[in-house]
Amino acid sequence: MAKYKRILLKLSGEALAGNNHFGLDPERVHALAAEVAAVVAQGLQVGLVIGGGNFFRGVAAAARNMDRVTGDHMGMLATVINALAFQDALEKQNVPTRVMTAIQIHQVAEPYIRRRAIRHFEKGRTVIFAAGTSNPYFSTDTAAALRALEIHAEVLAKATGVDGVYDKDPRKHADAVFYQTIGYTEVLSRSLAVMDASAVAMCRDNSLPIQVFNLKTDGNIMRMAMGEAIGTKIC
Repeated sequence: MAKYKRILLKLSGEALAGNNHFGLDPERVHALAAEVAAVVAQGLQVGLVIGGGNFFRGVAAAARNMDRVTGDHMGMLATVINALAFQDALEKQNVPTRVMTAIQIHQVAEPYIRRRAIRHFEKGRTVIFAAGTSNPYFSTDTAAALRALEIHAEVLAKATGVDGVYDKDPRKHADAVFYQTIGYTEVLSRSLAVMDASAVAMCRDNSLPIQVFNLKTDGNIMRMAMGEAIGTKIC
């Protein structure tokens, strides 16, 4: 039985690129959509926030001399591309899905309205929240924390490329120490590179747990949703 009723899943844009490191890998997008569809089939309500790094970081060199606000708006548009691609993949899995954006693009997606988003969940639809918060200087991590709180999600699930939270990057340091549980304040005080500080602080101030887990292990989205002890719980 599922542990949660409603979750907010945060995926990086790079997760959709697979081994290509840029753009979209159709096979990887399909595989991730199948995992989310399996969770939805268990009766969970799933909201998603997907980053835009698979597109925007590819032009980051060109953006270095740009105004920060312009660059952030480009990143927001990249998240819309990813959201539409994931919507298509989910609907091919027979999962009714809506994309809601914080910036208005009426021809391709609904504007984000909190009450409408909650109504979509109540009708059995999955919702992908795109374009961050619509404000520059805020990351998609912060957008994920904000949306999770607004929709009353029971957990913010942060999918990463490692098993959870470590005291340092385990891909660079063989002696990195893994945390199964850790407090918000310790994450912030030690500047652990899990999520942006603003996102962690927002979750701390509203007692929203963050579950950090490895997306590269097949089936981990389902394990997380079922409440299995995988990854790291920040609480």
